[in-house]
Amino acid sequence: MQPVSVTFSAAQSTKPLDGRLLFLISNDASDEPRMQIDDTPRSQMVFGMTVDGAKPGESIVLTADAAGYPVRHLKDLPEGDYTVQAVLNIYETFHRADGHTIKLAPDRGEGQHWNIAPGNLYSKPMKVHLGPGAAAIKLTLDQVIPPIAPIADTKFIRHIKIESPLLTKFWGRPVYLSAVVLVPEGFDEHPQARFPLMIFHDHFVSGIDDFRTTPPDPDLKPNYSERFHLAGYNRIQQQAAYDEYKQWISPKFPRVLVVKIQHANPYYDDSYAVNSANLGPYGDAIEKELIPAIEKQFRGIGQGWARFVYGGSTGGWESLAVQMFNPDFYNGAFAACPDPVDFHAYMTTDLYKQKNIFYLEGANKQVEQPAMRDYLGHTLISVRDNVAYEAALGDHGRSGEQFDIWQAVYSPVGADGYPQPIFDKETGEIDPKVAAYWKEHYDLNAKLQRDWNTLGPKLQGKIHLYVGSDDTYFLNDAVYLMEDFLKTTGTPGVGVPYEGEVLYGPRAEHCWNGDPTLPNAYSRLHYNTMYLPKIMERIAKTAPADADLTSWKY
Repeated sequence: MQPVSVTFSAAQSTKPLDGRLLFLISNDASDEPRMQIDDTPRSQMVFGMTVDGAKPGESIVLTADAAGYPVRHLKDLPEGDYTVQAVLNIYETFHRADGHTIKLAPDRGEGQHWNIAPGNLYSKPMKVHLGPGAAAIKLTLDQVIPPIAPIADTKFIRHIKIESPLLTKFWGRPVYLSAVVLVPEGFDEHPQARFPLMIFHDHFVSGIDDFRTTPPDPDLKPNYSERFHLAGYNRIQQQAAYDEYKQWISPKFPRVLVVKIQHANPYYDDSYAVNSANLGPYGDAIEKELIPAIEKQFRGIGQGWARFVYGGSTGGWESLAVQMFNPDFYNGAFAACPDPVDFHAYMTTDLYKQKNIFYLEGANKQVEQPAMRDYLGHTLISVRDNVAYEAALGDHGRSGEQFDIWQAVYSPVGADGYPQPIFDKETGEIDPKVAAYWKEHYDLNAKLQRDWNTLGPKLQGKIHLYVGSDDTYFLNDAVYLMEDFLKTTGTPGVGVPYEGEVLYGPRAEHCWNGDPTLPNAYSRLHYNTMYLPKIMERIAKTAPADADLTSWKY
């Protein structure tokens, strides 16, 4: 393949820049190449290399060893006509309190998405011919992704942002936490009322997508959901959001606060809401700084019996983890399709028994392992390819994607200041010492089993797990293992019974959340209302004698 070089001018930056240079190649003219890179079979091609101190006007030459996905090497690209584009995901230098100096892409209000991150530089798409004898490709990073405009408060959707002293100290620069708050009907008209708090753990969000105060747009062009095989799914979503609004304002509906936390960071679109060696004390910052600020500003009751957590996938793991790590702070966790809660089933890998994450070792062969499947069980991407995808986007765990954030949250800090790898991205070999660290600190089922005699009494009635039996990412396997343990609780020598529930959605993929009456495509649109009956029962059962059970019931 012909040489590829990229430049930027002093108009974009007068200072040298660090970052990840991404060279994007597409044979699909429907959109810019930067909008066509993902971990699905539809993905176009990306090649990445790290840039340190690139100067204005200086050519950055894409090297032959640039990490690629889904094609691994530039030399392996088929000859043909393509659209190409370059993006520089800009890094900044962090001087952390632990003494390490590292370079990372700070979140800039977009939730760690390199293709839309404000301030990142990119080139205009260019049509080229790739192949022997073709002209050299020269791209200019003359476009800058603009800032994101702040979103104004409305009657029901409010915002709060605070600087976190704990995180600021850890990262060596100001760090902010924020949240989107859905307030109840009558919030402003009942200033004496104080409300229960429901934390809806999710990925980075800018609003409450499943809440809409106006009827569906009659002019909305219906789309087709590949995931759910439904025509007009965008209309279904708008109708469900409007129905939730009508339910929200109806008489005698529970008046509660729903909160979505914004805690994007230099490694991912959220922090996993726990303290970790690489991300810092996010758990403490959320529970000791942000939640008290929310409860003060929006009149939360501010006691453990009146706080609940729920969410799916990453949010499912977070809900269960924060309930376990701070059991008195919350009164119930509703965890749907949680990320692996037992690392014996880290998707398709047993981190403690297997030596390699890419394949299952047989007597005389190696069986490649899947990372994602469709609703019929077809493999959509292998673990090996999924890891290659992340390796193209960033080295040292800087891809901003799933395996890298697990590693950042669960691993100790490596000698270079970046997360200690759990496995080698080239060979797939698992590091047993790092796996042992994961087990000790973040394997939730291991913690339950290890600490049940003391933890169990504080978790009785609080654990609710839901997952589809055909989860897209094989997350049901770890739930099976946790359920196996929970079933033993209350038997001789295993402490008190857990008194919660574990439910499975037959043939349901990601992210089934516990509603047996509706298909997954519909039930996932009702998170903010579906657990409320159980939450109200829990409050009635556990609230102390002097609890405020009346001011918020108007």
